[in-house]
Amino acid sequence: MNTMDMLDNLSVRVVAEDSVMYESPFWGQHGISLYVTASKDGFVRHILIDVGQSHEALLHNMRLMGIDPASIDAIVLTHCHYDHTQGLAEVLRAIGKTDIPVIAHPDLFRLNFIDKPYLRHVGITSDDAKSNLEKIGAAFFLTADPLQLMPGLATTGYIQRQTDFEEVGIPLKTIDTQNHLVQDPMNDDISVIGAVKGKGIVILSGCSHAGIVNITKHAIAMSGISEVTSIIGGLHLVEAPMERIAKTVDALDSLVVGSIYAGHCTGFNAQVELRKKFGTRFMPLQTGNYFEYP
Repeated sequence: MNTMDMLDNLSVRVVAEDSVMYESPFWGQHGISLYVTASKDGFVRHILIDVGQSHEALLHNMRLMGIDPASIDAIVLTHCHYDHTQGLAEVLRAIGKTDIPVIAHPDLFRLNFIDKPYLRHVGITSDDAKSNLEKIGAAFFLTADPLQLMPGLATTGYIQRQTDFEEVGIPLKTIDTQNHLVQDPMNDDISVIGAVKGKGIVILSGCSHAGIVNITKHAIAMSGISEVTSIIGGLHLVEAPMERIAKTVDALDSLVVGSIYAGHCTGFNAQVELRKKFGTRFMPLQTGNYFEYP
């Protein structure tokens, strides 16, 4: 039984991604950002999912795509990493509004780092501290629960880990409340679900640190809709062993995913295996891609 309303239309424009087509006027960057337009019964919302790590590239691409930053109604940050959040301050300034909803998990601003081969902070930078961002227009909605952005479009909230083969994908660490060094499970990893009339659900991910199979199962349970039309975003299989990649691809196939458009942190090996299994229903993600449902 459907537990989500259904959108009349959903479109997704890739405004930031690691790769671009040859001779493309767009700028690539290590990161991802998706400009989402959703409509239902004449009501339209524009949501920006992640901001990449370079506001210069992001805003350059938006100009070429004819996207006015002022059109953005809300921003979703899928997790804390710099390649999804860095430069948020400049994006907020470009939007030029007050009380811009910024949706994320409550753990967004924690310390997040790698200590091998050397110590490196990979979370939100000091320039994007919460207090700084609030001064220039951000109104934070930090919740571990799903949050409706409009009827038919919602964040997932915390993703329950169900599979026995998926993992964060990178040896991340944090410091707990007792000041001990611990592995960071990336509980802040969230995605966005759009339910489209006559189609099914479209899953929009940042890095899928929670595991794309876990995310897909969560999306099905949350929406009450078993038809997964598309998955768009990063799958973070770039450093995954072939065994995990194979299990992931098989699981997505068994969930009858219609199409997969994956890039950023997905990795070449995973893209090859996805192409083998899904054929033309898989496509590597690139800056400038445009998808529309229905």
